[in-house]
Amino acid sequence: MKKSLIAGNWKMYKTPGESVDFLKKLAMETVKYNDREVLVCPPFTSLYPAAEILKDAPVSLGAQNVHTEKEGAFTGEISPAMLRDSGVEYVICGHSERRNIFGENDSTVNGKVRISSEYGMSPILCVGEKIEERKAGKTFDVIRSQVENGLSGYDRPDMLVVAYEPVWAIGTGLTATPEQAQEVHLFIRQMLSNLYGRELSMAVRILYGGSVKPENVNSLMRQDDIDGALVGGASLKLDSFMGIVNYS
Repeated sequence: MKKSLIAGNWKMYKTPGESVDFLKKLAMETVKYNDREVLVCPPFTSLYPAAEILKDAPVSLGAQNVHTEKEGAFTGEISPAMLRDSGVEYVICGHSERRNIFGENDSTVNGKVRISSEYGMSPILCVGEKIEERKAGKTFDVIRSQVENGLSGYDRPDMLVVAYEPVWAIGTGLTATPEQAQEVHLFIRQMLSNLYGRELSMAVRILYGGSVKPENVNSLMRQDDIDGALVGGASLKLDSFMGIVNYS
């Protein structure tokens, strides 16, 4: 049975000390679910202590970014080997903030997706449209381009996670309706089916990201092609994150 995935992206929040305090509480609160997986993606500085706390807990560990090269003179970057050796199991690739603030393009994101799997970590490929693109009726064109280019030459659908995060709903308090989200998730599923075949595409988890909260998670998770959530702000507080983890 495919497990859903509830992933917390902490972005540039929580010092190592704050991360340790939070994760100790999270490890105590989280039971081992048969139908869902819990994932946290702290800042780089918190990864190693996080791995120590979570090694016996039913919570997976992810990173928010990775460099496309194995090693080298890239000041300020982090390599896939560094992440893997720190206990990382998942890597967020191409988050909208990386694309829109730091100028990452589909080619760069593709390199991150591929090298993550090469080092045994599951990439979470993020795709999504801006508000002006949705208003112009270009949502599916944007998603098609980001999925096709982000997965160019990629042959490990068994390791892949895709996250649909409409840019206009990230940190704004706005959320795509469950029907809007499902429509795009189904489109992504059909694209994955064309790339990898229906059976493999059904095994890929497609997450929704964009102001997910305890108040809206149930309606989102009832949609046929929504397999989990990529949670931002609501993952920073234990009660709100557990409210999402314990969706029904």
